[in-house]
Amino acid sequence: MVWGSELWVLSGYKDRLSKVASGPYAGLDINSLVAKEKERLLGKHVYAACGDEFPLLVKFLDVHDKLSIQVHPSEELAQKRHGAHGKTEMWYVIRAEEGAELIAGFSQKITPDEYVKLVAEGRITDVLAHHSIAPGDVFFIPTGRVHALCEGSYIAEIQQTSDMTYRIYDYNRPGLDGKPRELHTELAKDALDYNLYDSYKTPYEHRADADIELARCKYFITSVIDLHKPLVKDVASLDSFLVVMCLEGGGLVKTGEEVEEIKADQCILVPASADSVRFEPGPQGMKALLSHM
Repeated sequence: MVWGSELWVLSGYKDRLSKVASGPYAGLDINSLVAKEKERLLGKHVYAACGDEFPLLVKFLDVHDKLSIQVHPSEELAQKRHGAHGKTEMWYVIRAEEGAELIAGFSQKITPDEYVKLVAEGRITDVLAHHSIAPGDVFFIPTGRVHALCEGSYIAEIQQTSDMTYRIYDYNRPGLDGKPRELHTELAKDALDYNLYDSYKTPYEHRADADIELARCKYFITSVIDLHKPLVKDVASLDSFLVVMCLEGGGLVKTGEEVEEIKADQCILVPASADSVRFEPGPQGMKALLSHM
């Protein structure tokens, strides 16, 4: 990418479908697996809502330069305009260089017409809220919230299965093809949330060897585990798959008789048919995000 690189570790998005790495379904893409296993993989309520498309997209983003200033339309607006999903997402900061920051929300109240004028004049960054970041910081980015990652960070991202983005400002830089990237000023005008909020960073209390909830919305529920001893999580009561996204360290993930090793930057998908999951950290511990619907 213009700004760095990203690894789509679990994706049901068309043209970028993840494939099963091992076992009897090795080589099968994720949406074909969903079509075969249906509610056994996704859970009854999830499959009823999502059908044969895996509903979450999880990534690791290695950010070396500023991303474009952007906003994602709501589910309703994206369906109306494009027949596509909206893009609610969240960020977990894995690593951050000294002085690293990100952008989320406006720093002062503006009107839609003022927004258009500021973009035209190249001054939209003057009214954006900048946040210093450190490892472990969490930012929930609902649709409508203006946002951008900045250089010097390594980020875990969990989002709806969508690539629906309105690009507002891109620092007048060329894309990988040498041409300016398209801006969506007018489309974004009606998609933006112009309200100001007291806080944009998600507060939570870190506790070792516990399952700590970070984000809960219509599209995903995400928690973090930081383990130095085994932990068992009930899955049967969720009626949902469980995505395990390893951030640091590694270890074993066990469901019934199945055992898989996991390490940083890897992902394991636990089916809804599992009763429980046992996490056994290795010598360096295991830090991971757990997401379900």
